[in-house]
Amino acid sequence: MARDPICGMDVKEDKAISLRRDGLVYYFCSEYCKEKFLASSGGQKSAPSFGAGGYTCPMHPDVRRDRPGDCPKCGMRLEPVMPAGSGHEEDGDLRSLSVKFWTGLVCALPVLVLTLGNMIPAVAARSPAPYIVSSWIQLSFSTLVVVWAGGFLFARAWQSLVHKSPNMFTLVALGVGAAYGYSAAAVLRPQVFPQILKKAGQIDLYFEAAVVITLLVILGQLLEARARSRTGAAIRALLDLAAKSAHRVHDGVEEDVPAEAVGKGDILRVRPGEKVPFDGVVIEGRSAVDESMITGEPMAVQKKPGDRVVGATVNQTGTFLMRAEKIGSETVLAQIVRMVSDAQRSRAPIQGVADRISAYFVPSVAGVSLLTFIVWFFVGPEPRLAHALVNAIAVLIVACPCALGLATPMSIMVGVGRGAQAGILIKNAEAIEKAEKITHLLTDKTGTLTEGRPRVVTAIAAPGVDQNYFLTFVVSLEKNSEHPLARSIVDFADEQGVRPQGVEHFESVTGGGIRGRVGGVTVLVGKQKFIEASGVRILPAVAQQALEAEGRAQTVVWAAVDGQLAGILGIADPVKATTPGAVRQLHRMGLKVIMLTGDNRKTAEEIANQLGLDGFRAELEPKTKQGAVKEWKAKGAVVMVAGDGINDAPALAEADVGMAMGTGTDVAIESAAITLVKGDLNGIVKTLHLSKGVMRNVRQNLFFAFVYNILGVPIAAGALYPFFGLLLSPVIAGAAMSFSSVSVIGNALRLRRLKI
Repeated sequence: MARDPICGMDVKEDKAISLRRDGLVYYFCSEYCKEKFLASSGGQKSAPSFGAGGYTCPMHPDVRRDRPGDCPKCGMRLEPVMPAGSGHEEDGDLRSLSVKFWTGLVCALPVLVLTLGNMIPAVAARSPAPYIVSSWIQLSFSTLVVVWAGGFLFARAWQSLVHKSPNMFTLVALGVGAAYGYSAAAVLRPQVFPQILKKAGQIDLYFEAAVVITLLVILGQLLEARARSRTGAAIRALLDLAAKSAHRVHDGVEEDVPAEAVGKGDILRVRPGEKVPFDGVVIEGRSAVDESMITGEPMAVQKKPGDRVVGATVNQTGTFLMRAEKIGSETVLAQIVRMVSDAQRSRAPIQGVADRISAYFVPSVAGVSLLTFIVWFFVGPEPRLAHALVNAIAVLIVACPCALGLATPMSIMVGVGRGAQAGILIKNAEAIEKAEKITHLLTDKTGTLTEGRPRVVTAIAAPGVDQNYFLTFVVSLEKNSEHPLARSIVDFADEQGVRPQGVEHFESVTGGGIRGRVGGVTVLVGKQKFIEASGVRILPAVAQQALEAEGRAQTVVWAAVDGQLAGILGIADPVKATTPGAVRQLHRMGLKVIMLTGDNRKTAEEIANQLGLDGFRAELEPKTKQGAVKEWKAKGAVVMVAGDGINDAPALAEADVGMAMGTGTDVAIESAAITLVKGDLNGIVKTLHLSKGVMRNVRQNLFFAFVYNILGVPIAAGALYPFFGLLLSPVIAGAAMSFSSVSVIGNALRLRRLKI
């Protein structure tokens, strides 16, 4: 046994973290103590802060530890605050629970078969030998289920008692322990039981109740662990966005280095199609960079010397040199990762509600069981001990939270399946619960309200010019252009059946447009000033039409052929056809719909007015989007955020309910609690209807569960005996418990027919 030099705890040498220094070996209970020791002895500049790392309890987020272990309040396994790597740790937990459940299920089958056989008179064994054989088989297999597979449930229950925080595990341990303990004693020591408890020399066994309850609870834990394991998926997806290497240029020599080797001030080369390694500034070259992960907008941004670039964005066209100014945790991507992680961890687990109920329910049940034993032992009829024991166990069995534990999970499981049929993918139960109470929908514009890709929505030929003639010259030039809007023009011409022609002397004019010769004539395509500077006369009628298009939030592209104005194209990101109707339905449901977008104010205002939204905010960054969500939540609003981009991830995670479009990025989908497969805003309306139906079903199930307990516990305690001579034996108590579970399951299955 060694002592940790930092915290003073006794540490077993075979389980300690060791460090050899100056000929001595030091033992530590955790990596944190080891790092703190190194810091205090000059090994490093400062001790690591695990305020942003370490481990926390999924049920009690206030619990933080610097190493893995169990929660001191509930005994649940702690999970990393900041997931990293490939998630092997979470996968290990899932595999462990899965093995316990399926192995336990196989072991439970012989117990259930033998129990059912004993309940059928024509099958039940009459001689002592079959009963003894059956009893020992049930004991053997039940021990594997209760002790091996369900042992961790008893450990958690013990932790809850040690730390004076009774919860659902406490109830499970009481019920399972009573049923299993009584039955095991009946098999191992039948001679100590009074004759009144025996029927034809046999004692009723309750192994089936113990194994069924254990397996149901393990199943619930498995489903919860599977949902929690996905919490870190968004973080891992974000981390995967970062560039893994960079082209560093030093004294004219270029070398490929790992991203970790890049320092502040290093000069980096970024080629077309590559990710920008870190945040910095362009010092040489020009290019278009896709910054949709930050702005959410599909149009690439032109970069020139002096412009800032952001790490993990994608360079599209040219090559440029940049100076790295922010690396590691200082980058915008790192800040987004941190915001998503913090927002996800700030959510209170739904299990906390059950814990608060259990804090009163568990002591009450235990107290009633003890009181039942005392009353029957002192004032009950003979044999008093037998009556006291049987009635006390009946109370524990009838109060075992089988139906209570199934009430929410069963409704959620069926509801999630019903949602999947309608294209609504729900990540956790908390999202369904909160969606019912939503008051404000804060939605992104691009890809959520709109189609998410620029399209030509206006095509106007100048007076006397045929539109196809005009489009032929425009698409011929644009097919050779690298400008972000060129693709939309080419697609539009293709839809119109217009085919491009060959181009000679193609030239791109930075900040203006493009020019070239098509069919022997000079063609100009670009901004109005570019056309005017080339000596082309702007017709007043066309200029007025261009102003009207710009007023509708369209980007206008001008074209001239052989020195004469040919026409204009208006390019915009059109509103989805289903969006107006969905917004009207959301308003009828009493929701406020507000748009949050990184686009310019003029475009945002036009979209908001067109859809009749309750408000909008424009030119937002990921941080300010998340801040807007916090602001509305601080006002008491229950907020749902809908989005599809990487830039929406912090807001989606911060919201009470995050809703991602299935057509969006993986990071947005992982950050959100709900994903709409079709990316259709009508899915939000369906989700809200689904939420209301599921939560109504949950409340019905909880009513069933509590009514059985409220009525069953007094009857099991013997409240009717003085008046009617009725007692609730453990067998009937077990049947009542099973019937309450069947009622809950049957009611939950009705959700399969829910109309949403």
